[in-house]
Amino acid sequence: MTLIHNPVIRGFAPDPSLVRVGDWYYVATSSFEWFPTIPLHRSRDLHRWEYAGHVRGAVPGNSLAGVPDSGGVWAPSLSWDGERFWVVYGVVRSVGTPYFDVDVYVSTAVDVSGAWSAPRRVAAHGFDPALFHDEGRLWLLNLQNDHRPGGRRFAGIVITELDRETLAPIGATRLLLQQERLIEGPKLVRRGGWFHLVVAEGGTGFEHGVRVARARSVTGPYTWDERPLLTSRDDPSLPLQKAGHGELVRLGGDGEEWVLSHLAARPIATREGPRCPLGRETALQAVVWDADGWPRLRQGGHHPAVEVEVATEVSNVPEGPQVTHIHGELGWPWSTLRAPVDSSWADVTARPGAVRLRGRHGPESWWARSLLAQRITEHRAEAEVTVEARPDTFTQAAGLLLYYNTDAYLSLDLTWAEPAGEVQRGQQWDGGRGRTVLRLVERGEDGAREVAVVDVEAGVPVTLGVSVERAEARFWWLRDGVRTPVGPVLDFGRLSDDHGSRLRFTGAMAGIHAMDLVDATFTADFSGFRMVCG
Repeated sequence: MTLIHNPVIRGFAPDPSLVRVGDWYYVATSSFEWFPTIPLHRSRDLHRWEYAGHVRGAVPGNSLAGVPDSGGVWAPSLSWDGERFWVVYGVVRSVGTPYFDVDVYVSTAVDVSGAWSAPRRVAAHGFDPALFHDEGRLWLLNLQNDHRPGGRRFAGIVITELDRETLAPIGATRLLLQQERLIEGPKLVRRGGWFHLVVAEGGTGFEHGVRVARARSVTGPYTWDERPLLTSRDDPSLPLQKAGHGELVRLGGDGEEWVLSHLAARPIATREGPRCPLGRETALQAVVWDADGWPRLRQGGHHPAVEVEVATEVSNVPEGPQVTHIHGELGWPWSTLRAPVDSSWADVTARPGAVRLRGRHGPESWWARSLLAQRITEHRAEAEVTVEARPDTFTQAAGLLLYYNTDAYLSLDLTWAEPAGEVQRGQQWDGGRGRTVLRLVERGEDGAREVAVVDVEAGVPVTLGVSVERAEARFWWLRDGVRTPVGPVLDFGRLSDDHGSRLRFTGAMAGIHAMDLVDATFTADFSGFRMVCG
């Protein structure tokens, strides 16, 4: 037996879809507006997980330019038909509207870390698709969305048979389930002569949960289990909240050992209530089947456990804090917004040991951002980087930031400002006047505000840093080798799924960025990036 500690994949790893192939377990998670699209992790023991690649080319044209915050790639479902991996997912282009404007795609691969086929669009009724392989037949499960005035955006679960080669529909789409409480994220598993339909219930916030229904035929009729399989909505004291979006997988071996993969979040207490800046993460629960043939959590009840024993074997290798650095290649754990990393704006060859960013759009653009970021995976974290640049206008800036989305970020930037004591009234272009400064900015739904400005020597490398302790973020810079605070303590809890009035589905990131709003020629060199989580 192996003792796992939830979440098993930490920091912005939502909507996990788990599959077992041979001795390996694989998980696909949502990426939303971030690249790489559909990160994939693998494990032999369900305890130690490693990055295994991503579904390259999941978005046609390799661009999500213009897609709103928390749009993009939602809820991929990973499956195996005995010969190859399949992944089905939605690309959502409207958030907060009745329409979603979602396109559903299917891609396949023999090896998850190898080449994935070009995505093929399939007819679908909403987001949260899943594929079910059964006796040579292929079925597409989907959420039904009724966009009409007075309609339900979550109008039930539907199923359509697909041709395995062409992916064209075979026969009519059928309605499987509807209920008053929101249901989504359907998954099917066959056991003991029953088709078990696992659905997410209650929305992806603190009311989230997992319910199961079953039928003798894949197309129903389905009967609900009277009890939820998993939820934390009735106990706000639990360390794992928002537990939901589940998938049942049988472990290897001859026994009836099963696990439930699901998302969960670790909230922190703030003056505004619980906040989850790390986003929704991947967790696992051990499952048994009761005498009536329904799945149950092995520990009893329906609450998610932090420590869970699973029927695998693991070597006892000590674990320490997660530490990441800039390397010669900008691969995982680096992520970029709305397009893959591109050497035209992120160059690791221009200067040994550094990455050179060419400034493009500003931090609130849905289009061309020069930003590299990594997931924050623990409630205690620290990041620092040395930046060297020569900004000569307020339209140029480069620095270190904590980022959630375009209306939730904290940034400490090397930039230009008017001479001390002179009012801000645009560029004056009179003999190169001005000064080089560090500017700390806080962005919320009500707009951006300048928190602090610190003078620094022009043309000299400067080391910037930020320390996060639960809901507090403290920015600093190295002056004569000493950490010198910049501005007051800021509210890191604002960079969470739960703050503000708009839908939010990702997680807080730490990274580096550059902007040049005039001609995109300004560059900044970043070196010594270091982030420690835990």
